[in-house]
Amino acid sequence: MNSNPNSYADFVDSTMIYVVSISLFFLIGISILMVYFVFKYHRKKGHKPVDIHGSILLETVWFIIPTILVLTMFYYGFIGYKKFKNIPANSLEINVTAKMWNWDFVYENGLNLDTLYIPKNRSVKLNLISTDVNHSLYIPAFRIKQDVIGGKQHYLVLTAEKVGSYNIACAEYCGVDHSAMYTKLIVLEENDYNKWYEANNPKLVTNEKVN
Repeated sequence: MNSNPNSYADFVDSTMIYVVSISLFFLIGISILMVYFVFKYHRKKGHKPVDIHGSILLETVWFIIPTILVLTMFYYGFIGYKKFKNIPANSLEINVTAKMWNWDFVYENGLNLDTLYIPKNRSVKLNLISTDVNHSLYIPAFRIKQDVIGGKQHYLVLTAEKVGSYNIACAEYCGVDHSAMYTKLIVLEENDYNKWYEANNPKLVTNEKVN
């Protein structure tokens, strides 16, 4: 059963398996050939060495196949990057501030939290800034990570397809309490998210307290 929270994580996993499979194929294949050549061409008594000249066909194949494989890896990486950076219309925007050693998530209504809440099946654009050193927002379950460089603005786009609670970490060493810079991403059904959003509207909460 697929436990990934969205199709983007599936795509990243497939790309990783593709890259690792090719790497393993060549690692094992070249290692076997090296051992084979060690035994085949080791020094033998009475054997006169013969020079082996290059083969244009073999060298051409050896050049073309790795080039094609590298280009396919680049292609899948580029497709993943485009998905990661594409901003769909009607995306929900949330401003995220990284600082030693926590995260602030600020919604359009002014709600400010240290936990990220988003609705299921809606694209969310996170606008990222840092008020001090470099950080990196990392959500392992979604296979996404975006560096947050101090003094610059960054963003990432994610769409959750399953409700649940997921870890958010800082993936860039940012000081003595870097390891404690954890929080949660909570994905809610859209109706539940709308109710939560209205119930936590800072203006409504303030008016209720005044009245």
